Amino acid sequence: MMRAACALMAVFSIAAHAAAVAVNDDRGRRIALDAPAQRIVTLAPALTELVYAAGAGDRLIAVARFSDYPPTATALQQIGDASRIDIERVLTLKPDLIVGWKSGNQAADIERLERLGFTAYVAEPDTLAAIPQTLRALGALAGTSATAQRAARDFEQSIAALRARYGARPTVPVFYEIWHAPLMTVNGRHIISDVIRLCGGRNVFDGAPTLVPVVSLESVLAAQPDAIVGGGSATMTAEDLAAEWRNEMPALAALPTIYVNPDLIQRQTPRILDGARAICERLENVRETADERR
Repeated sequence: MMRAACALMAVFSIAAHAAAVAVNDDRGRRIALDAPAQRIVTLAPALTELVYAAGAGDRLIAVARFSDYPPTATALQQIGDASRIDIERVLTLKPDLIVGWKSGNQAADIERLERLGFTAYVAEPDTLAAIPQTLRALGALAGTSATAQRAARDFEQSIAALRARYGARPTVPVFYEIWHAPLMTVNGRHIISDVIRLCGGRNVFDGAPTLVPVVSLESVLAAQPDAIVGGGSATMTAEDLAAEWRNEMPALAALPTIYVNPDLIQRQTPRILDGARAICERLENVRETADERR
C-alpha cells in the first residue's frame, strides 16, 4: 500500500512539473508559472490580438480599451488603456497572467502589479521576427503551444515569401506619416521601417534619433522620398492622405501616396502581413511608374 501511494505521489509530482512553464520576456526576465495561465489580462490592443492568435483567446478575462480585434474582444471587460491601467479592477479579477507592453504601458503600473503578487509577461515585438517569437512565448504560457506554433510558422513563411519577391527590388525612398498635425514619422528601429525594408523600400528618416520624431515639411522635402505612406487614423481615406499633401506641400503633391489602415501596420500582430502586402504591391507600382517615365 505504501509503495503504491509513493508511486502515485511521484506521478502527481511529474505531472505538476510537466505543467509548469517558463519563458523570457522582452525585459529579459524569466517569467514562470506553475501551470498554464487560465485567466489572462492584456494591457494593449495589439497584445489582445496576439493572445487570440496564440490560441488563448478563451483565457482572456479583461483587455485594454480599443481592443477591437477579433470582434469577440469587444465583449470583454476593459481595464483602462495603454497609458493608464485600472489597478483596482485588475485586483478584483485576480488574473494568473498579465501581458504588458514595454514601451506603451507605464512601467510603474506593471511594477506595482508585480509587487501585488501578479505575474507579468512584458512584450515589445519591435521587429517582424519578434512577432512569431512572442506568439510562441504566449502559447507556452497559456498551454496553447500547438496553435501558437502554427500561427508563428504561417507568419514566418508569409514574411519569407514577401522578402523573396520584393526584398531585392530597386530601393524606393519612403516617407511614412504616422500623424499629420504635428507631422510625425518613425525611425529605423520601428517595426514599420522593418515592413518598408521587407518591401524593398527605405525609410528616409531611418537615422532619426528618436523612435517617433516630429519632423517639418521642409525636412521631408529635403529627404527626397519617392512615395508617401501613411495611416494616421482608421477613419482616414486614401483621398484624405493625398489631399493633405496636395494642400500643404505642393512640391511633393506629385508623389504617389499609399494609405494603409493603421491597425494593419502600427499594431505588432500577424495582421501586419496585410499592411505589408499592401505596401509591397504599391511600392512595386511606384517602381513600374518610374520605369515608364524613364
